[in-house]
Amino acid sequence: MSRRGNCHDNAVAKSFFATFKKRVTQRKIYATREDAKTEIFHFIEMFYNPVKRHSHTGGVSPIKFEENDYSRLENV
Repeated sequence: MSRRGNCHDNAVAKSFFATFKKRVTQRKIYATREDAKTEIFHFIEMFYNPVKRHSHTGGVSPIKFEENDYSRLENV
């Protein structure tokens, strides 16, 4: 199941949750569920998705990758 190229491989999810645990939830106790939701949302939408560099985008952040892609399309 975890062979290279297997579409059911969960390496991406494991990588995300490892980063998530290290940076967000490790050794924290939230006062309310809303506090936890807010911090989780900010981690995913404000850091992980737009800022964190990903190997599948050539080592650039998704935002920079999309900007480069849009500018390339505008020049065509």
